[in-house]
Amino acid sequence: MFTEVLVALVIGGLIFFLVQRSRSQVLKTEDGWWGAGAPPDGGEDITVRPFKVTTSDEELEDLYRRIDQTRPIPSLEDSQFNYGFNSHYLQKVISYWRNDFDWRRQVDKINQYPHFKTKIEGIDVHYLHVKPKKVPEGTSALPLILVHGWPGSFYEFYGLIPLLTEPSDPDDLVFEVVCPSIPGYGFSEAPHKKGFNSVCAARIFHKLMKRLGFQQFYAQGGDWGWLITTNMAQLEPKTVKGLHLNAFLPSTSFHPTVSSIMLGHHFPKLFGFTDMDIQRLFPRMDKLVVEPIKESGYMHIQVTKPDTAGRGLNDSPVGLAAYILEKFSTWTDRNFRNLEDGGLTRKFSLDDLLTNVMIYWTSGCIVSSMRFYKENLGKGLNQPHSKLGVYVPTGFACFPNELMYTPKLWVKQKCRNLLTFTPMARGGHFAAMEEPQLMAADIQNFIKTVEKKKKYRSTVRKYRFTKRKGNTVVSSE
Repeated sequence: MFTEVLVALVIGGLIFFLVQRSRSQVLKTEDGWWGAGAPPDGGEDITVRPFKVTTSDEELEDLYRRIDQTRPIPSLEDSQFNYGFNSHYLQKVISYWRNDFDWRRQVDKINQYPHFKTKIEGIDVHYLHVKPKKVPEGTSALPLILVHGWPGSFYEFYGLIPLLTEPSDPDDLVFEVVCPSIPGYGFSEAPHKKGFNSVCAARIFHKLMKRLGFQQFYAQGGDWGWLITTNMAQLEPKTVKGLHLNAFLPSTSFHPTVSSIMLGHHFPKLFGFTDMDIQRLFPRMDKLVVEPIKESGYMHIQVTKPDTAGRGLNDSPVGLAAYILEKFSTWTDRNFRNLEDGGLTRKFSLDDLLTNVMIYWTSGCIVSSMRFYKENLGKGLNQPHSKLGVYVPTGFACFPNELMYTPKLWVKQKCRNLLTFTPMARGGHFAAMEEPQLMAADIQNFIKTVEKKKKYRSTVRKYRFTKRKGNTVVSSE
């Protein structure tokens, strides 16, 4: 009996030691220099400069000339979007872009929020900084960084931002939003050197938030944004108060994930799988192998030879639009592949879709945005950050049509302090743009949960301190 108890204590102690050790592990990184040439001797300029998006007659004339010179090809009969962007519908999009889309009006819409640039590690980082117009008395705005992915941009959050900075419900939290462009995307300067990956972006965004005066903040991300914000939490867990995600890529280094893929269909309760989980994950060959292969051809190109394909896209606005907008079709709902128009305007307006395309076109960032895949995946999936857990409070919004569906078990393997997991009613990959109301509500719910726990802990600590102080006084008398 004594031996069994001793063994149990040793095993329990070992498990406790390993858990505590893993909790204390943080992601390591070193400062980089991504500007052209060598760093300046006197250090870099840390000035924050106002920025406005602009356009010109010359820019528009060049765009129209290139659109007019496109060489259309017929789509195969009855092919819809199964071969990519349907050429017949593409001609309608091009016609609208050429004759009805008002880029100058969209530039004004983009500039409705304050934009800035600042130099970090040798490159100009573009960001929006939106402060609330009114904060309820006795409260303060909570800083929140929103990070986009590919082929999106900061513009994805334009429907979400006012719901966070000016909520209609007086009981809702009010946020101060920072929304940067990933270096190499939009109006952030592209790195001039090899090796700029998600950890580098995370480090730069930490520096950005500190430069703006935030010692602690919340972070939200989807697509590449999920990895960048996750890396931010791994780099400085005491700085990131909470992490809200709407995308996730499971790591096979966590064994329960692998086991659930192999056995989950037969023993769903063992892994906590819901009916929706079973529907979206199985049969596993179709859902986890065949389907991802259908939608990941672009990834193989961008992980291997981004500059080759990117050069053509950078020269042709029509090619660029087809490449980007096809993702807004099939990544929103894979069944849209069977529609002649790809279902594009069922969830988005052509004005918003083309505005995102124009951000890529006018900034000339398509090649550098594609390189981000090579920098992150070109050396394999077994990078140091993939082996580390996340211990900051985490919330996950599980949108049913996300490209890679993620059950709760998989998120918990990585995010060890998962406070909320919400099966969303609808929505796909570009959730903030497609369903801003649902996204805002889930962010509110998660951060209210974190703040409530934080307030409770503070109250308990204060009570214990007061009680301890009272006991001290009594004993001294």
